[in-house]
Amino acid sequence: MITGIGHVAFDVEDMEKALDFYCGKLGFQDAFETRDPETGKPWIRYIQVTKGQFIELFYDREGENRQGSYSHLCLLTDDIWSAEALMKEKGLPLDTPAKKGSDGNWQCWTHDPDGNRIEFMQIMPDSKQGKLDAQL
Repeated sequence: MITGIGHVAFDVEDMEKALDFYCGKLGFQDAFETRDPETGKPWIRYIQVTKGQFIELFYDREGENRQGSYSHLCLLTDDIWSAEALMKEKGLPLDTPAKKGSDGNWQCWTHDPDGNRIEFMQIMPDSKQGKLDAQL
């Protein structure tokens, strides 16, 4: 059911410096950007590491209480509904039930005992990530 790590997400203070580090220095691909559906402002930059693996860089969110730069861990699944059922079966908190995200992929959320957020994601072929994967 779990097929790998889909992405690690970081909040960044300076997007240009982050892009220079991950793309300019480490050689990863600046894949695409999503915008906040409510405000239309830039929201997340996706950096492709390899097929099916991304680093999400969240633009600085002024006024929000930042607790370091870690945002969440994403585990890939080939069946979001089975992942959700497993969480329920094991008594894990289901913070967000399965839903289609703004990127076109299915996701559901839980957290670990320390409160670290964990996303389960099923990549859909017509999503931006799915289309990039198909090119590799």
